[in-house]
Amino acid sequence: MKIEFTNQSAVNIQADLLAVGMYSEETKPQGILAELDQKLEGAILDLIQQEDISGKLKATTLLHTFGKIPAKRLLIVGLGEEKSFDQDRLREVAGLVVKTAKSVKAKKVASILFGLNHPNISEHHVTHSFAEGATMAHYHFDGYGLEKEPSPSIDQLQLIAKDVTDELQYGIECGSAYGVGTNVARDLVNTPGNLMTPTIMAEKAMEIARRYNMEVEILEREEMERLGMGALLAVAQGSEQPPKMIVLKYQGRTKWDDVLGLVGKGLTFDSGGISIKPAANMDLMKTDMGGAAAVLGAMEAIGRLQPKVNVLAVVPAAENMPSGSAYKPGDVITSMSGKTIEVLNTDAEGRLALADGITYAKQLGAARIIDLATLTGAAVVALGSVTTGTMTNNQDFLDDFMKSAKKAGEKVWQLPAFDEYKEQIKSKIADLKNTGGREAGTITAGLFVGSFAEDTPWIHLDIAGTAWTDKGNSLNPPGATGAMVRSLVQMAKHYGKHGMK
Repeated sequence: MKIEFTNQSAVNIQADLLAVGMYSEETKPQGILAELDQKLEGAILDLIQQEDISGKLKATTLLHTFGKIPAKRLLIVGLGEEKSFDQDRLREVAGLVVKTAKSVKAKKVASILFGLNHPNISEHHVTHSFAEGATMAHYHFDGYGLEKEPSPSIDQLQLIAKDVTDELQYGIECGSAYGVGTNVARDLVNTPGNLMTPTIMAEKAMEIARRYNMEVEILEREEMERLGMGALLAVAQGSEQPPKMIVLKYQGRTKWDDVLGLVGKGLTFDSGGISIKPAANMDLMKTDMGGAAAVLGAMEAIGRLQPKVNVLAVVPAAENMPSGSAYKPGDVITSMSGKTIEVLNTDAEGRLALADGITYAKQLGAARIIDLATLTGAAVVALGSVTTGTMTNNQDFLDDFMKSAKKAGEKVWQLPAFDEYKEQIKSKIADLKNTGGREAGTITAGLFVGSFAEDTPWIHLDIAGTAWTDKGNSLNPPGATGAMVRSLVQMAKHYGKHGMK
């Protein structure tokens, strides 16, 4: 879908669908809607008076124009209360326009720029939010059925604006990059495990690196053995699929310093290993690389935007499978850091992969680290699918991230990291045990991961509940969501503009 500006009047533009907004306070057509009502011989006013058209947030009315204007269909979208309209609502409304256009198989779509000159939204964020929401809503994963028709797609989305400023143009570039990065992550997560092995994920990472001239490194099993990555190797040893340690380096500064490290859990399929999961819904364990997907999606967007910041992406990728060679409950393994780990449950494997990923990120120069993982079912129980759980060893770092997440429109909730919780992951025969039991499971899992960050400022994001949606909404079809991609990119942009304090 190509997003571009047009200076044509809405009443004269040729399109399969024209979208116009209306606030809930409006009781009659105003502005451009009044001009369109005149062309449609009062039909819009009549429908408002009959309460068939409403300005209630995300209410939609689709009208055929019968040749009275060049646009074939007119979509009137409810914007809600004018005083409450903001970039989050704009993003959702833009997504709704695209989803509605796709439902009627419109190829050429035009839209008024909702929120332009609104006091709640800067000029840049008007087009940023519109392009982001539109790009996210345009996403589809068609699958593999021979008789399955491809999802409808839009060829052109024209945004109506008389004067196109640099801020408006840059907003489209940013919003599109955020949306494309999110969609890259969605594709990776939606792909079945047999078609998204660690090897294939490494190939996808190399494609991103080649597109944006990033440095890339893929460690094979032999190199991991030489470096002592015993935690990741233990997880991988039950599968015939070889593990990969995937590294991408984006250098936006002259010197490789002040590096922001992104570490994503890349379990391309998680059976639970010897501590095997129940059969019900095990197919969804193809999603256990949601953290890795978010990191690679963020690198796609960062490559497009070229912020002045250094970003290191590290993805420990493996399968967790049961076999005669699989690691077992009761085993003691040695991580790359030298810390020993008592394995109590082989289904607590993601934290083991992250342990070596974080240690390697530090070795490669990461000054601050954000790790992402579909780590615990406890996060789903505690926070559902609405909010990502987070914890940190550096409050200033997390405060920066929370501001970035808010700007990106993603919800994050801080969990406590009190020292008392660390008692639960102490082992009698090793430095750590890989599970602290049922109580505070999300917290103790996060603290296990954080123990490998040590003094390096660190943020942990548990996206177990937010990486997938069964129902979908105006921005996300059912399936992978690409959670946290936009927040990571916003954080990189923030540091690119302001530097690391």
